[in-house]
Amino acid sequence: MVATHPLAGRIIRPHRRNPGPRIAYYVVCTALAIVFVFPVFWLVINSVKPPAEASAAPPTFLPTHLSWANYESLANVGDGIWQYVYNSASVAIETVVGTIVLSLLAGYGFSRFNFRGKNVIFVGILVTLMIPFQSIVVPLFLVLHEIRMTNSLIGLGLVYITFQLPFSIFLMRNSFDSVPRELEEAALIDGCTAVSVLYYVFLAIVRPGIITVGLFAFFNAWNEFFAALIFMTDSSKFTLPVMLTTVESGNYGTINWGALQASVTITMLPCVVLFLVLQRYYVSGLLVGAVKA
Repeated sequence: MVATHPLAGRIIRPHRRNPGPRIAYYVVCTALAIVFVFPVFWLVINSVKPPAEASAAPPTFLPTHLSWANYESLANVGDGIWQYVYNSASVAIETVVGTIVLSLLAGYGFSRFNFRGKNVIFVGILVTLMIPFQSIVVPLFLVLHEIRMTNSLIGLGLVYITFQLPFSIFLMRNSFDSVPRELEEAALIDGCTAVSVLYYVFLAIVRPGIITVGLFAFFNAWNEFFAALIFMTDSSKFTLPVMLTTVESGNYGTINWGALQASVTITMLPCVVLFLVLQRYYVSGLLVGAVKA
C-alpha cells in the first residue's frame, strides 16, 4: 500500500503580504514631496502673476492670466538682470574650473604617491573645514586689498575656490582610493607616465567624483551671499544673491514681490537643471566619499 502525503492534492496558495505598510509608505512620501515642492510651485506661479496680483493681500492661488511683467521689470533693476547673471556665472565657472583642477591633482597626489608628511598635510587641509568664514573675513579682505583684487570677480572666485578645496580634495582622494591599483600598474607597465595614467585611465573612472566636486562648487558659488556682499562694492559687479536685496520699489522701501520672486526663479533655474541632469553622478560620487573614508 502506497502512503500519501496528507497535503497531497491540496492547492497551496502563496502567502499574500499585507499591502498596508507599502501604501502608508507611499502616502507619507507623497505628502513630504508636496510639502517640499509646494514652495517652489508657489514661487513660480507668483512670478507669472500680474504685479498688482502678485502683491495682493490676501493672495490669490492661481493667476487670472499669465503675465511676464515681473520678468520684464528686472531689466530696470540696477544694471539689469543679465549683468548680474553674467557676474554670477563668471564667478561660478571660475570656481568650478579652479576647484576641479586643483582638487583633482591634489587628490591624485594624496592617493597614489607617498611622500614625507603626507598624512599630516592632509589632516591639516581637513582641519580648515572647521574654520568659519566670518572669523577670517577681515584678513581675507586685507590680502585681496594687497594684491589689488578687492571688488574683482576674479578675486571673489579665488576666495570661493579656497573654501571649496578642503572638502573637494577629501572627496577626490577617496574617489582615487576606490580605483584598484592593478589598473594603474598595468598602465605603467605599458609605458604610461603618472600624468598619462591620470588622463587616460583615471579621468573616466573618477568622473562621478569630479562631477560631484563641480556641482558643489557651482552651487556654493552661485548662491553665496556674504562674501559677495563684503568684497564687492561696485553695484555693477554684484552677483545675483546680492542683487536680490535691491529688488525694491515704491514708497518707504516696499518690496515688489512679483519682481523678487521672478528674480529668485531665475536664480534657482540653473541649479535645478544641473542637478536633474547630473544627479546620478552626484549620488554615486557622494557614496564613494561616504564609503571610502
